[in-house]
Amino acid sequence: MKRIAIFMTAALISTTCVFNATAASPKSEPVSTEMNDFEPATFNKANWTNGSMFNCGWSPEHVTFKNGIMSLTLTNEESHGRPYTSGEYRTNNKCGYGTFEVRMKAAKGDGLVSSFFTYTGPSNGDPWDEIDFEVLGKDTTKIQLNYYVNGQGNHEKMIDLGFDASEDFHVYKFVWTKGKIEWYVDGKLVHTVKGSGLPTHPQQIMVNLWPGIGVDDWLKPFTYDGSKVAQYDYIKYTPEKK
Repeated sequence: MKRIAIFMTAALISTTCVFNATAASPKSEPVSTEMNDFEPATFNKANWTNGSMFNCGWSPEHVTFKNGIMSLTLTNEESHGRPYTSGEYRTNNKCGYGTFEVRMKAAKGDGLVSSFFTYTGPSNGDPWDEIDFEVLGKDTTKIQLNYYVNGQGNHEKMIDLGFDASEDFHVYKFVWTKGKIEWYVDGKLVHTVKGSGLPTHPQQIMVNLWPGIGVDDWLKPFTYDGSKVAQYDYIKYTPEKK
């Protein structure tokens, strides 16, 4: 199913520092974090809510660090007018062509999404471009890949992982270059797209955990049965060599 993401302009403008670029740019700086603590010079903790399908608000208090692991925790506290609160972590700056990598353990449960993705859009003065890894909690033995160009998605690809992404940490990586995106899981190439109709604009790196509403055909219905956690060991970005 197409994921219809509606990004709130005011919230993103208040927390985003962007490069003055309209195409994937060599100005991007490397990103590497081992999740020992919050790094405000590079990342920010979201404090907002998204479109109607996201049934939570994101709160900085739900992004925590311990023993080199960042946890995004979903609870049944109200936040930003939604019945649940969770966490979202994202870079302050946008990143151009290069290699994007995370080591993460997903949350399990119907209606949940644990993510690693890149995004830019109208709040940054750009078209909506996006590249996704999404683990759907209804079946954590699979991962959904996708990308958006000027707001147009419908490029979903479901990958059978051969393991349960909620049971242990695994490495998810994509390599984005002009005219090509390659997605990797634990170092193995699992999907490639090529052509001119791919994202071109520098994007923020983002991770989040959220319960869906009104998208039962895609995620299955969400029922709260206790707190849920998605965990991240590191986030890395290496700009494309010129």
